[in-house]
Amino acid sequence: MTITGQNIIGFSRSSKGSTSFTSFNPVTNKALNERFFTATQDEINEAMNKASVAFKAFKKIPTSVRANFLREIAIQINACSETLTAQAILETGLPEVRIKGETGRTCGQLKLFADLIEEGSWVDARIENANPDRTPLPKPDLRSMLTPLGPVVVFGASNFPLAFSTAGADTASALAAGCPVVVKAHPSHPGTSEIVGQAILKAAQKNNLPDGIFSLLFDDGTDVAVELAKHKHTSAIGFTGSHSGGRALMDIAAARKKPIPVYAEMGSVNPVIMLPSAMDNKTEALANGLATSMTMGVGQFCTSPGLVFTVKSKSTDQFYKMLTDLLKEIPAATMLSHKICESYSNKLADTTTNESVTTLLNFTNKGGNDIAPSLLKTTGALFKENSELDGEIFGPVSLLIECESVEEIEQIVKSLDGQLTATIHGTEEDLSTYSELTDHLSQLAGRVIFNTFPTGVDVSHAMVHGGPYPASSDGRSTSVGTQAIFRFTRLVSYQGFPNNALPEELKNGNPLGIFRTVDSQRVQS
Repeated sequence: MTITGQNIIGFSRSSKGSTSFTSFNPVTNKALNERFFTATQDEINEAMNKASVAFKAFKKIPTSVRANFLREIAIQINACSETLTAQAILETGLPEVRIKGETGRTCGQLKLFADLIEEGSWVDARIENANPDRTPLPKPDLRSMLTPLGPVVVFGASNFPLAFSTAGADTASALAAGCPVVVKAHPSHPGTSEIVGQAILKAAQKNNLPDGIFSLLFDDGTDVAVELAKHKHTSAIGFTGSHSGGRALMDIAAARKKPIPVYAEMGSVNPVIMLPSAMDNKTEALANGLATSMTMGVGQFCTSPGLVFTVKSKSTDQFYKMLTDLLKEIPAATMLSHKICESYSNKLADTTTNESVTTLLNFTNKGGNDIAPSLLKTTGALFKENSELDGEIFGPVSLLIECESVEEIEQIVKSLDGQLTATIHGTEEDLSTYSELTDHLSQLAGRVIFNTFPTGVDVSHAMVHGGPYPASSDGRSTSVGTQAIFRFTRLVSYQGFPNNALPEELKNGNPLGIFRTVDSQRVQS
């Protein structure tokens, strides 16, 4: 596939604007050759208008066709994997094995959503048959199900050029629900985004889908993002990125004449609690596990462990030394962009100059985008006095918080904001002994983890990747796994409709053979 730098607007290509930008190779910190045209207001309007028209047809297309479309996207991505991998490496500095792994994950989640909608029970069809003899009032015939919202705007993520970008989780779940998608490509990897965008177009055309179910727009600033969030045809937003970016989109969406939902995943410090029983018996394993977790992807995962709680003991002293020695052996690696590297370096410098923090290991960036791990330490008492220490530093660093007791850990954890993950290391007996702590963790985070580490988000039916604000904008949802589809749907109830006028999912006789709740019973008939 050839990179053109043009915006993809339905089945057309467009470069009406006079403004363009280039992506950069973070390894060399030099501009790449391709130029990408910033979308104009006319192009934004055209993409959204096409999406609005396409929605009317797309939502009525049989789910079998939508499922084939999702599978075909995966086929087309795999067909261009060699070109895609090479471009993604140039634009992100990520190793080949990571790009190929992320390609597999992207294709896998497309197939997972295809299986989900093809089976069909996800719509949660509910039927309450009429009872005209009920007293004191007759019971009406009521039938409800989930239906698609409308055109969805998706913002590509910086740290996942495939799995959370053009054909990533937000796009896959929105298309699966029956919603057209307009993607605003991330400026750090626009070429990668265009290659995937072309694969989606081929899949759409092969399945004879309507023009406008997918568009891809470029911009290296925020103007296009703002206009997309404000556009009258935008029904929902999917976003993975910084808290400031997510919050800005939330505010724009709330200020609209007709507010719309924003599903923003905005990061987390992912507290890890190491109880004395674990520390005393698994010191070396904990040090190895944390070193791997906090440096995976150069610490640029939203589930990277930023805060680590321990109880002061001889074992913790050994743990600190083991961990420091392990981290010293991990070489510097390239961060995703100069902007991310600069932000990390500045935040790390601010934290290390805090008198409450002891630096156990510090890597000073001397130019370029290569960063090695750092390790910081404070006490529970000092952490409580310094509220700024609970902020995310996006990169390979953790802050060790040494407490006097488990009760002090519990007190501090209760003061933390919402998180994507919360982890506890200990024994099964600890879960009972400290049941109040473990119960609070389930209120704090979207995913609670026992005796492993938070990095790595499995794409499955049971995964929850979200959490109470500010980890995400809506703690009731997930951006990973099949439950992500519910974000881009709404409930509709049909009262008194004749059978032939109902959606297939709600008709008598269950023509699709899905599981439904009929008169309070879950049945497949």
